[in-house]
Amino acid sequence: MRRRGTRRRRTRGTTLLAVPAAILLALVPGTASAYPNPGTVTGSTVVHDPTMIRTSSGQYLLYATGGGLAHKTSANRIAFSAGGDAFGTKPGWWSSYATEAWAPDLSYRGGKYLMYYAVSTFGSNKSAIGLATSPTGLPGSWSDQGTIYTSTTSSDYNAIDPNLFVDDDGKWWLSFGSWWTGLKMIQINPSTGKQLSSNTTRYSIASRPTGTKAVEAPSIVKRGGYYYLFASYDTCCAGTSSTYKVKVGRATSVTGPYYDKSGVAMTNNGGTPVLESHGRYVGPGGQSILADSDGDLIVYHYYDGQDNGTPKLGINLLNWSGGWPVAY
Repeated sequence: MRRRGTRRRRTRGTTLLAVPAAILLALVPGTASAYPNPGTVTGSTVVHDPTMIRTSSGQYLLYATGGGLAHKTSANRIAFSAGGDAFGTKPGWWSSYATEAWAPDLSYRGGKYLMYYAVSTFGSNKSAIGLATSPTGLPGSWSDQGTIYTSTTSSDYNAIDPNLFVDDDGKWWLSFGSWWTGLKMIQINPSTGKQLSSNTTRYSIASRPTGTKAVEAPSIVKRGGYYYLFASYDTCCAGTSSTYKVKVGRATSVTGPYYDKSGVAMTNNGGTPVLESHGRYVGPGGQSILADSDGDLIVYHYYDGQDNGTPKLGINLLNWSGGWPVAY
């Protein structure tokens, strides 16, 4: 059985009206497949587990798995350029777990950029979630704040794939997890970015108690009165043999329970598909959600079946008109 850590390798604003017509067509589902192709992106697009935000100046900042956290930037969400890693010098504590960082989660809160990320021993749940802060979000500007949450080989969970969510009451929640007993959530102290000492509960929000344990990479948003939990399922990082896919469930409370469209709990193998393999686009996953000026985006990686299974950046818009997210 693959554990999340075995597969990491660094290989890791504009409005819709401004996007050329040809690219708009690429965002519209074709009639030949059940899922839409990603929108056209160019330049430096080899990526794993992308997280992306748009700055107040309209620039897109993207970080991803690899090295000291790989960085890319774009002025228009189409052409991407590679930059230096977030960390030119890796924090010393990483060496207890790994030589590179994975699956960052980028956000802007309280006048500064926050980036949660993971380091983990390959093939093991000896893992840690770290936090870095920055005034600009640019490579070389990040100050590491140390570990936020850890797991060991005796844990029944895996402390990787963090995602920060802030609810309407200003409470901070960090979801995370991969394989083992699934996806977890803890409450975060906004003043420190670390676990809230008055609430040490570790909530379970998704799992696969029978069959494969393969669920990871949570992303949470709130739309229309519901909390939506996106997650990646099945096998990642096997090139064109990958079976990765993105599924979703929703809840009326941030801590769950989350149910899919058929009413199956996400803690009992549930999940409604959002993106799956189709055509050359194999194993989409490692997703994050970005609220942009023209709508919500799902940002992810896939393996290109027409380019030797190279992992590449995928971006689609999401439509919520039916109460469930649909990629287009």
